[in-house]
Amino acid sequence: MSRKDSKGLFANVLGQLENSNETAGLHRSTSPHLLKVAAGVRQMQERSELAERLLKDGGQIIEIEPSEIMESAIPDRFASAYDESSIAELIESIREHGQSTPGLVRSVRGDVKRFQIVFGRRRLAAAKVLGIKFKAIARELTDEEAIVLQGEENSNRHDLSFIERCLFAQSQELAGYRRDVICNSLNTGKSHLSEMIRIATALPRDIVLQIGPAPDIGRRRWLDFEARWSSHKEPARVAEAVLIKDVVRNSPSESRFAAVLDALSTAEKSAATSSSTSELIAHGLVLGQVQHGKSGSKLTFNKSVPAGFVEFIAGQIEDLHDQFIQRASRGSQTTKSGG
Repeated sequence: MSRKDSKGLFANVLGQLENSNETAGLHRSTSPHLLKVAAGVRQMQERSELAERLLKDGGQIIEIEPSEIMESAIPDRFASAYDESSIAELIESIREHGQSTPGLVRSVRGDVKRFQIVFGRRRLAAAKVLGIKFKAIARELTDEEAIVLQGEENSNRHDLSFIERCLFAQSQELAGYRRDVICNSLNTGKSHLSEMIRIATALPRDIVLQIGPAPDIGRRRWLDFEARWSSHKEPARVAEAVLIKDVVRNSPSESRFAAVLDALSTAEKSAATSSSTSELIAHGLVLGQVQHGKSGSKLTFNKSVPAGFVEFIAGQIEDLHDQFIQRASRGSQTTKSGG
């Protein structure tokens, strides 16, 4: 059987297994044996086109002791992605079928450890748990080549969540990589990259790490989250008060995201309702609004009001303030004499 035919067979088998998983809840639970078969097929299918391309370019698969491999200079996933519980299915698959998909490492000069992982960190973590050597393609790569290949492998597999991609982009920029290199590593355009870096910069990393990767939360909801965060006066205080609760901390990542977003939204609504607003009306025309809140009062003119009028009012502020003080003083004197 040719490689092309075998890849099609694996995809067909995996599709049938996944369909059976979707309908299992309606009829019966999937058997442990079927789950093991599915894990094995997925592990076989992990041999990506990128790995095949590297082998065709002259790369050789070697076996390395995990202890001889350094971590990536820039991580692309949350650390929790490598916990034993998170890679349990992969560990079982490699235990039964072996590591069918090689990772990629690059040589490190002048260091105690001979290699640095480029991609395949989950497989490397599984090899450490199993106490076996790690299969990898060894290549001589520059920093830029390594980061692009690291991102390309994840883009091919579509397994980084949106916020992980944001943090990965920000980490690369902080490390001094050019925008075009970062775009290549994430297979995205400059406008989307700017948006991702803006989100990662606006949100404190410690809060995002507490929320977690939230794989089901996409771009639009993170944009909404960032907007609410930026408009709030004390977003960190609100988020920390939510994330410290056991019921939230022990819930799935998507639930933690929703809990913080709801808290920010509730606080925003409370702030709005705690203030009173009145309109500025002249000859039946609404010129603006005066809003009184706990933090003070705010005067806002509508867009239809000419800029010249606003400047005129600003120029009269001192005289208006003096008139107010005089009126207040006369009112105070009248009250005293009447008493």
